[in-house]
Amino acid sequence: MRHRFFAFMGIVLFAVIPVAGQALKPAAKAGDSKTYTPPKTADGQPDLQGVWSNAISTPLERPDGLGAKEFYTAEEIAQRAARAAQQGRGGPRQTEAGTVGDVHYDLSQFGLDRSHSKQATSERTSLIVGPEGKVPKLLPEAQKRQADRAALNRGHLFDGPENRGLSERCIVWPNEGPPMLSPGYNSNLQIVQGAGYVAILQEMIHDVRVIPLDGRPHLPKTIHQWFGDSRGHWEGNTLVVDTTDFTDRYPFHGSDDKLHVVERFTRTADDTILYQFTVEDPTAWDKPWSAEIPWVKGDGLVYEYACQEANYGMRNILSGARATETEAAAAAK
Repeated sequence: MRHRFFAFMGIVLFAVIPVAGQALKPAAKAGDSKTYTPPKTADGQPDLQGVWSNAISTPLERPDGLGAKEFYTAEEIAQRAARAAQQGRGGPRQTEAGTVGDVHYDLSQFGLDRSHSKQATSERTSLIVGPEGKVPKLLPEAQKRQADRAALNRGHLFDGPENRGLSERCIVWPNEGPPMLSPGYNSNLQIVQGAGYVAILQEMIHDVRVIPLDGRPHLPKTIHQWFGDSRGHWEGNTLVVDTTDFTDRYPFHGSDDKLHVVERFTRTADDTILYQFTVEDPTAWDKPWSAEIPWVKGDGLVYEYACQEANYGMRNILSGARATETEAAAAAK
């Protein structure tokens, strides 16, 4: 059984959104089954319902040393699996050239290590598809935007909760997207379908996306939301979701409110959904980029992630800052 985890301050997140219209197309449909026929819901739509895991060891960006290599060979996959098994038994950790080690606390003591949940496998060297395998370099205006944001908060990081990150404040986590990426643990999602709607619940941090399928237009461009404004439709057995109207307070790899995401959900086996997305933002990158992640069917339920109720880290950070200020004032006297 998975366990809920609350004290999350200081976590290293393993993370990771395209303007109105359906012109933006996602990555090639690599991995789609040509023979699999998905079950149907009562209203005749492909059935995506259930609890799924998007946990995966494949990094979002390709390690530098691999160049344009998109896929590992069977021998390389076996070597990586053996290394992961050794580490899972408490053996020495190894990192590949060009990657950053998994710097984290000991998740096993909380029942949160990766062996406690299902994890998809992939031959890909990065979730981002294509020969580059990297998020495109930010445009100069996006770099300036990031620098301005950092400068605005510099020297005020501990003034109050409004100066802390959105994740620390339990408002939104980077994995929630869209696009939806694995947070590193609690990587579970539940899909529920009803007439005219699809709902996606994410365990981290218990938010739900309700996606209408009735062809209604997007919200006015003057309205901006944390998760954007999603509209879905079916293309054969694939659910296509188009999302606009993001807020610039929740940047995705340097984006702003011009972010646009197109996602595709295709059930390719009884226990697998292929999740693909393409993102674009003309103020952040000079071209769209795409990624794909296989989701595997989970065994259990999605549990509540009680984030705000047990957010001791926020209180400790701010009370520590006040104590430091009091000591400094006393020393000055």
